Amino acid sequence: MKSVAGRVVLVTGAAMGMGRLYAQRAVLEGAKAVVLWDIDVDALAATTAELATPGVNVVPYVVDISSLGSIADAAGRVRAEVGHPEVLINNAGIVRSGYFWDHHPERDTELTMRVNAIAPMQIAAEFLPGMIEGEGPRRILNVASAAGTVSNPKMSVYAASKWAVIGWSDSLRLELVRAGHAHVGVTTLAPSYISTGMFDGARGPLLTPIMAPEYVVDRAWSAMLAARPFLMLPWTVSLGRALNGLLPQRAFDFVAGRLFGVYRSMDDFTGRVSKESPKKS
Repeated sequence: MKSVAGRVVLVTGAAMGMGRLYAQRAVLEGAKAVVLWDIDVDALAATTAELATPGVNVVPYVVDISSLGSIADAAGRVRAEVGHPEVLINNAGIVRSGYFWDHHPERDTELTMRVNAIAPMQIAAEFLPGMIEGEGPRRILNVASAAGTVSNPKMSVYAASKWAVIGWSDSLRLELVRAGHAHVGVTTLAPSYISTGMFDGARGPLLTPIMAPEYVVDRAWSAMLAARPFLMLPWTVSLGRALNGLLPQRAFDFVAGRLFGVYRSMDDFTGRVSKESPKKS
């Protein structure tokens, strides 16, 4: 796939942050339709107006992706009103920080797993049959996190949700190839901290700068079009993953905690200050 021109693109968490940038990229490339999913009514309306472009059908849907019923209802409307998406970007996510025992079982733990892990699976399940049956290349971009590759204090539940995404996403890629549906390419994105506001207060580990969202979206977009299996940003994420597999655990704890400062990166986390709703990656 060289571009999304003439295709139906669906982006979750599309009202702000990186989701809005993905949607903007689809509009600029001349997509046939850009479907925006978000829970924030006001931000969704503003983004829809901002992206309005002649020749591109920008279609907003207010969706609570923590609810399987809301996902199923919205997916059915998309298929009936717009058509089967040919590109799916599972971008929406939330973050909760703090020691695990301070997490509220519903507002923090369950909600994080629902939004970050279960929702991408269910959304993909809704649209995969149409992708598999369609002709020509189809693409899925699942936004995970570097937190899914290394343990980190004060983000245990968030890390668990992103570990789940990585395991599911790459397994899905292999299943599609084995079943003869390689035209549906799956890319898993695992970035470190990005300056969207979602991780305000977090400190990038040694040699791991906090990245501009435009840079990450540009790299992720190219990887998705090329159906690249994994994209880890920056390069130190791949290094950390390799060292975690090679070193004894105590040695890796020393390297990650003492030398690179990974285990202290969330100590001053504040997050985006906004009304209580899922924050967008």
